[in-house]
Amino acid sequence: MTTTSPATAPERLARPLDLLVCSPEHFTVSYEINPWMDTTAPVDAGRALAQWEELCAAFERLGHRVRVLPGVPGLPDMVYAANGALVTARGSVGVRFAHPERAGEAEAYARWLEEHGLGPVHRPVHVNEGEGDLLVVGEHLLAGHGFRTELAAHREVERVLGRPVTSLRLVDPRFYHLDTALTVLDEDPAHPDVAYFPGAFDEASRRVLEELFPHALRTGEETAEVLGMNAVSDGRHVVLSPRAQRYADQLAERGYVPVPVDLSELLRGGGGAKCCTLVLRQ
Repeated sequence: MTTTSPATAPERLARPLDLLVCSPEHFTVSYEINPWMDTTAPVDAGRALAQWEELCAAFERLGHRVRVLPGVPGLPDMVYAANGALVTARGSVGVRFAHPERAGEAEAYARWLEEHGLGPVHRPVHVNEGEGDLLVVGEHLLAGHGFRTELAAHREVERVLGRPVTSLRLVDPRFYHLDTALTVLDEDPAHPDVAYFPGAFDEASRRVLEELFPHALRTGEETAEVLGMNAVSDGRHVVLSPRAQRYADQLAERGYVPVPVDLSELLRGGGGAKCCTLVLRQ
């Protein structure tokens, strides 16, 4: 694994983020569409809400703006706001979900974005699941496929936003979205930085990542299997699962500041800090 010693770690600079989250008052696990979901394990709704509120509080303590979209009855996965869109300075792209259980979320997010001056929102033809599979890193737009987002959607996003998209194929069903296997640590074009779990990608995609980010932090399965990669970074602080202790240590060695937030109840649906957070870029 690639590491940087504390003595040589660069100074990390935080940038303020504009974040959209969705309240989990309707969160439950009533169906199974990923390996993390188990309908036989009851969800503690009060605990899920308390953990989500702590996530919001952590973002606010770090100086970020947190905007809340109310959940919609019958859409229990709407709490995973990252899947609601991709919002960039070049435009906003809505989503089309792979599973019918989540289809109703797409228009709810698109309408909110347009009502708050972040539109018009492109309604996609091909399946894409927002920032779950579409991640901005400097001048790069990394796009996952293999389980949810269709490869054809990458070309659609490329046309809509007028920027090149780099496709990465996911091969482990536990990591069905790109944001479960790769953390954008710094999206500043001057010094883009990522961490990723190589085992989630096919060989060709690993070669692409090695070429684009030769100094990237490569994590082990002990981090990935607790969804440790599903983290939110402002360029200095990294909000992540407290179960990903090895990852936290690696980040600290590189000059990042780990901020652990327990989202174990929301993990029952297959999401962590990043899944619950959509970045609004303008």
